[in-house]
Order: sequence, then structure tokens, then C-alpha cells
Amino acid sequence: MRPEPTVLAFDTSAAHCAAALLSGGRIVAAAHEEMSRGQAERLMPLLQEVLTEAGMTLADLGRIGVGIGPGNFTGTRIAVSAARGLALGLNIPAIGVSLFDTTRALGGGDRIAVPAPRGQAYLRDFGTGGSPALLPDLPQGPLTVSSDHSVPDHVAQIARIAADRDPAGR
Repeated sequence: MRPEPTVLAFDTSAAHCAAALLSGGRIVAAAHEEMSRGQAERLMPLLQEVLTEAGMTLADLGRIGVGIGPGNFTGTRIAVSAARGLALGLNIPAIGVSLFDTTRALGGGDRIAVPAPRGQAYLRDFGTGGSPALLPDLPQGPLTVSSDHSVPDHVAQIARIAADRDPAGR
């Protein structure tokens, strides 16, 4: 049995800056702030606060988990760029986790919807193996919606999924 990696997970793909630290299979520290802008300036200090709360440093990390949307393009770029820089500097893997994956893990079901701008919705049907599609509105029928869960729940799930995923993408 392989040891569980310590994972620092974070997400800035919407109007928030959120982070969670997974160690020993449980969330040991987390932080979340609602913000419409300023994620680029706030992300690294927030990550340091989460590490400090848990009594850890960057050297204790085994993986980075990062939210990859769908969501705000600039926000997603902020988090992915930070994850890439940390992963390269620490020589550890960075694992991208979509909002579809966290929603499915939190709520179950194969049909996952993520609200999009202008009343639209992204839909991914894991049952058919299809790619996400942008629809003019929220579809009907059995469905799990990402907004049914809190941002802290999603970022904690990013950490758990990143801990379980093969870093080589296999």
C-alpha cells in the first residue's frame, strides 16, 4: 500500500480564492474567500496561511491539486500558472481537477451541470463518455449541479481526487 501524499489544493476559477491541505487522508487546513478580483495577489499568501495553520511548509508537499474549471478564464490561468510553478520548483506533480469531477464525487450521478454566464450551462454526461457541452440553459432530468455544493467542499474534493490520481495521467 502506497502512502497517501500530502496535497495542497487550490482554485480561483470563479469569484473566489480557495485552498485546502490534505494530509494523512484528511483535510487538515482550509481557507476560502469570496472575491470578484484580486485572486492573483491573494493566492500565494492564502496558500502560505493554510500551510502555516497545519504547521507545514512547501517542502512537506507530495502533490499539488488545482481546479481547472470550467469557469473564469483568467481565474483558471492564475491557479494553473501557480500550480505549474510550484510543481516545477518543488519537483512534485500538479494534478488538474475539473469542476465536473468534484461535483460528481460530491453528489454522485453521471449527468453533471455547471452554471455558465448568461443563463447557460455546461453539461457533461459521464455515462456516455461525452465531452462537456455548452447549452443555452440548464437541462431537465436527473442531474447533479455544481452549485449544490460549497466552494470549500469543491476545493477539498480537488485535494482528494489529486491524491488518488495517477500523476502520469494513466
